[in-house]
Amino acid sequence: MSFQAYLDNIEDKTGLTPREFIALAKERGFDDPSTKAGAIVDWLKQDHGLGRGHAMALVHVIKNGPKIDAKHVGGSGSHRDESDTLWLDGKNNRP
Repeated sequence: MSFQAYLDNIEDKTGLTPREFIALAKERGFDDPSTKAGAIVDWLKQDHGLGRGHAMALVHVIKNGPKIDAKHVGGSGSHRDESDTLWLDGKNNRP
């Protein structure tokens, strides 16, 4: 599953876009660089029922924004993304 597919699945499960999760994380102070991933994962599990893999995908965008390493772009594997920039505004709004 690609990184973008993880984010799309999170939206299906919770009804929230990645950008909405970023805003919620900021409200809770989880955007602070010193915040450990485990604290964010615990919040996402308790409040939104997300498992570790999906939570870690959100940890990435909360801490690093929408860019992913170019090594994950293109190619033929099932885990490859089409772009090095993730779409955070909802899968139905994707251009």
